[in-house]
Amino acid sequence: MPAHVRTVEVAEADRRELERRVRDKGAPARVVERARIVLLAADGVPGKQIAAIVGCAEGTVVTWRGRYAEHGLAGLEALPRPGKPAQLPEALRDRVLELTLTEPPAQFGATHWSSRLLAVALAGEGTPISHATIARIWHRFGVQPWRAATFKFSTDPELEGKIRDVVGLYLHPPEKAVVLCVDEKPQIQALERTAPTLPVRPGHPAAASFDYVRHGTTTLFAALEVATGKVTEACTERHRHQEFLAFLKQVAAAYPRRELHVVVDNLATHKHPAVRAWLGRHPRVTLHFTPTSGSWLNLVEAFFSIITRQALRRGNFPTVTDLIAAIERFIAAWNDRCAPFTWTKDPDTVIAKATDPRRRKTPTASVTEH
Repeated sequence: MPAHVRTVEVAEADRRELERRVRDKGAPARVVERARIVLLAADGVPGKQIAAIVGCAEGTVVTWRGRYAEHGLAGLEALPRPGKPAQLPEALRDRVLELTLTEPPAQFGATHWSSRLLAVALAGEGTPISHATIARIWHRFGVQPWRAATFKFSTDPELEGKIRDVVGLYLHPPEKAVVLCVDEKPQIQALERTAPTLPVRPGHPAAASFDYVRHGTTTLFAALEVATGKVTEACTERHRHQEFLAFLKQVAAAYPRRELHVVVDNLATHKHPAVRAWLGRHPRVTLHFTPTSGSWLNLVEAFFSIITRQALRRGNFPTVTDLIAAIERFIAAWNDRCAPFTWTKDPDTVIAKATDPRRRKTPTASVTEH
């Protein structure tokens, strides 16, 4: 091996952690840079090439490659700096936090504070402070005014009863019955990229062309068996009550002579008179409705997220037929290796988090991608 190439031995557990850091979009740039350096060094990439890929000095590569080789993951942490840290007056710190938690005045024309904008506002009060100091205060107290999340609370008058009904099926399914989560994923587009997708390379993710040709759409109906994770599917051109009823019949035929409890959302097609009439003639099939604006209770949504990320988003489909074939191929492979999703929250916990805006949302089910 050439003298300028130094290979670093990376344990499998460390590699997983380093790869997680590289993928973490919210991680500081310095953390991602150090993780990428070590991973590339572990693959035998020369120091100069690592520096070019990562975009840093070769000395930086030598430093963090050596720190990892000597101390492992702990060596990638920043060393404490010498000297006593500067003391920030508590009154100034409190004023920074107080202003941060309010909207900027109309004179700034902004919806939220940036560190530089806040520095300007404080300077106008006769309190000069650097934007870097403001950023450090935000980091220390976990304040991130540049981030925003969305939320929606259900107005369903039967919210509590429906949550207890659906979560009860997950936690305590009826004996000798099959619990299925059913929904449709409409308007899946058959997109053909105008150039071949570039494969993943060290330091570079896979890349697809920005533009594409749209060749039509399909709707995926899916029924997830809660006990096993197995999926029954059908692709249709539309998603009216006729298609939903046809899929219900397909699901019923897949589980003959079994009591079926089917979790669905409140889409009008799920409550069409024709659907209700069919259910009246087939009492072994019972629909359980999630609350209004509560389709996240339906476990099949987790499967839709997985198939989107693993089979659809990066796909290249010249025709709708190719798109449907890719969906069927993924689901066939999924069923060969499927495992159940595990619901982890009791009804009381879910109800509290679905109705109290002061509580943070936490995962209600654990999902393992295969």
